Amino acid sequence: MVPQNLRYTREHEWLRLEADGTVTLGITDHAQDALGDVVYVDLPDVGASFSANDALGAVESVKAASDVFVPVDAEVLEVNELLKDEPAIVNEDCYGKGWFVRLKLARVEDLNALFDAAAYEAFLADA
Repeated sequence: MVPQNLRYTREHEWLRLEADGTVTLGITDHAQDALGDVVYVDLPDVGASFSANDALGAVESVKAASDVFVPVDAEVLEVNELLKDEPAIVNEDCYGKGWFVRLKLARVEDLNALFDAAAYEAFLADA
């Protein structure tokens, strides 16, 4: 199931606009399922700035390693410290406790260019 309140990328990241104007980013259920058991998550430093489509970290599983991209210009405000010791949380709750970073976007309206839930579901169906 694809949550309706998020935005999605072609690389299977999700982004949620929070009430305070920040954005939380993680990987989708499709991504964590394709990776298999996540054994390591490499996250950026708080304060790091990224341009759209930069790799901000990586996820390693028993099957593969994959970069995690930020689809918009942003600064890292917080990283999910739980993932350092318990990376499997990504498999268990990718849309909840398994989030990766909280971001301050240069332009919140850039989220509008990303897939909504219906468009992401169509993208998955065509893949």
